[in-house]
Amino acid sequence: MDKNQFKSGHPVQTYLIEEEIIISLLEELNNTNANEEFQKFYNLFNQLATVERRFERKENQLFPFLEQKGWTGPSRNMWSFHDTIREIFRIIRKNIDEKDLDSAMENTEYAGQNLRNLIAVEKTVLFPNALDILTEDEWIKMREGEDEIGWMLSKPPAKYPEDNQYVHPSEDTVVRTDVVFDENASHFDEGYMTIEQVNLLFRTLPLDLTYVDENDRVIFYNRGEERVFPRSAGIIGREVKFCHPPKSVDTVLKIVEAFRKGEQNEASFWFNYKEKLIYVRYFAVRDAQKNYRGVIEMSQDISETKKIEGERRLLEWE
Repeated sequence: MDKNQFKSGHPVQTYLIEEEIIISLLEELNNTNANEEFQKFYNLFNQLATVERRFERKENQLFPFLEQKGWTGPSRNMWSFHDTIREIFRIIRKNIDEKDLDSAMENTEYAGQNLRNLIAVEKTVLFPNALDILTEDEWIKMREGEDEIGWMLSKPPAKYPEDNQYVHPSEDTVVRTDVVFDENASHFDEGYMTIEQVNLLFRTLPLDLTYVDENDRVIFYNRGEERVFPRSAGIIGREVKFCHPPKSVDTVLKIVEAFRKGEQNEASFWFNYKEKLIYVRYFAVRDAQKNYRGVIEMSQDISETKKIEGERRLLEWE
């Protein structure tokens, strides 16, 4: 299988180009004594470790397309092979951290053997069968999804096909004329929603919102399943100064006045309330001409949010 038999940007061509990178890095590593040229060995190893991007593309792009066609073997078998190599890489990093460079070189050679075996299976089984099973449209969709994951390459491969470039949502300015909205939907700055959809949106948001208009009267609050502070229908139309306890009303009025005068646009507070950490923010609402149109108060329980550490990239309920 030759990379030149594919058009630029085809996912299989990219895998074959990465294969050349992997083989080259392994050869350099085998010819580098970590005890004598540690920095070179370390740099080469870090480059080789970017093979993780290749694994992630296969696991999250190629394998799912094959599963849809009924071929689940790669997901069941090759994925576990990826995990074996990942574990070897973890051990090598531990060897490096502990300055056990002889073990690092030995385990790097072992990782190389596994990578070469994996590449052989890819070229003889995985890619030929995938090319037979998948359609051109599916390869195009696969290439679009690769941008979210990345490659071992120094720069992204070409789009595939080159005239079917992925457009990031922030750069998509094409107005679609083939979308049919509910006849009762209203047009907002961006998009259309019915009153029911708007209510569902506000009910679902995991925070409390209250809107006080330019006349200092409450005109809206969202009725979520679990509110931070209790609200009832009687608050609608009530002056904001009567909607806060005496100990905090002066602060609220000071915020409102500063917003009205254009002196400030935001105020934030956080405090403990009923064994929860509450984050409260006030935002000035202004129209296109910068005229003051009221205040949005946003309250949120951030107790669990504050406990978050590290990363979670996998779906927790799978």
